[in-house]
Amino acid sequence: MNDYWRESLSYFGLYRKMFGAKKRFSPEFVRYGPDRDQYFLYYEPAAPVRDKVIYWVHGGGWNAGNPRFFDYVGQCVAAAGYRMISGGYRLSPGNKYPVQIEDVCSCYNAAIHYLSKRGIDASRIIVAGPSAGAHLTSILCYCREVQEEYRVDISPVVGFIGFGGPYSFREDQSKTLKLLLNQLFAKAYDRRNAEPVSLMSGNQIPMLLIQSRHDGLVQFECAEDFAARAEALGIRCELYSVEDRKNTHSWYTAGLFLETREENETLNKFFSWIEER
Repeated sequence: MNDYWRESLSYFGLYRKMFGAKKRFSPEFVRYGPDRDQYFLYYEPAAPVRDKVIYWVHGGGWNAGNPRFFDYVGQCVAAAGYRMISGGYRLSPGNKYPVQIEDVCSCYNAAIHYLSKRGIDASRIIVAGPSAGAHLTSILCYCREVQEEYRVDISPVVGFIGFGGPYSFREDQSKTLKLLLNQLFAKAYDRRNAEPVSLMSGNQIPMLLIQSRHDGLVQFECAEDFAARAEALGIRCELYSVEDRKNTHSWYTAGLFLETREENETLNKFFSWIEER
């Protein structure tokens, strides 16, 4: 079956499992701006057993989703013993880029301040995100101009993980991705100013790129382009090809957090890579 249709037909099973997910943790709601989407959720494990904090930015094609909708991701990560910040941002098409990266940077800074006020060690941060969230967090981690403009200190970041990210705006992109990008950008905007592979600078944050050859929305080559640029700059990069049966875009970028490490090899890779840092 065509990967696009496999992706489309996967939503029913994903949503059914998502709405049945158990809630073990009650995250704290923290605003960092006046807009309804400018907030983050903080997840505190019952007994933290890990020395890293996960800064997570959700996907949703830049035009949908919020941290509350993806609560099950925070539940899964907190259950594994990690503190987690799940950040929201203003959505397109009502808000055009660079509003989204402005919010992701502001949220990161607000989260660091919040953790510091609570006396929580934030010296070892893993930045991660799926799909649109991978696009935005990769810019946060690897674009010096953005870091300087929004006064972002990435020195505590010890790793970046992106799931299914559109890191390069290829000519052969899917029609769905093309539509989403047209919603994200104003007509006159130079998209190279928002393309991660064009913006990458030579810092040394190691990265794990998780991508599927059967995504249905985002090409595997997007991750290959980003990995090649990282290699050229001397940045350690591991490109992981999703081999799980549930390898369509929504399942391996988000739905995997509804399963266990034993059930899902990609989820196990996510946690194993973090544990090695």
